[in-house]
Amino acid sequence: MFTGSGRRRSWSAEEKALIVAESYAESDTVCGVARRHGLTPQQLFSWRRQARQSVAAMVEVVPPLFVPAVVEAAPDSAQPSSQPKRTRKAGRAVGLIEVEFDGVTVRVGRGADVKTIVAVIRALKAGA
Repeated sequence: MFTGSGRRRSWSAEEKALIVAESYAESDTVCGVARRHGLTPQQLFSWRRQARQSVAAMVEVVPPLFVPAVVEAAPDSAQPSSQPKRTRKAGRAVGLIEVEFDGVTVRVGRGADVKTIVAVIRALKAGA
């Protein structure tokens, strides 16, 4: 139930972002979050859609940046080995990318979705 004069309220971008983030928590429904903040569910769904679109636009606009990379040498294939070939070397998966950022290591396996990787890295940067 909504109370008050029904005047239009204005929400800062930070307040909207916090409410949208809260609506993605598994502990409550979108309708419950909207009710708690005095919103209609339609308004909150609209904010969620706008947030998804702005993230998608950022992913498409921001060009990939290059960073220094360390490449481990592969074992010399010219010398015969008595051990069978493995898909892992010293506990590391072949084709695995590791990104270290402010003490956090993100490991990306072969076939990972680019948008998901970008979202994770942006979240790490935002939290720094």
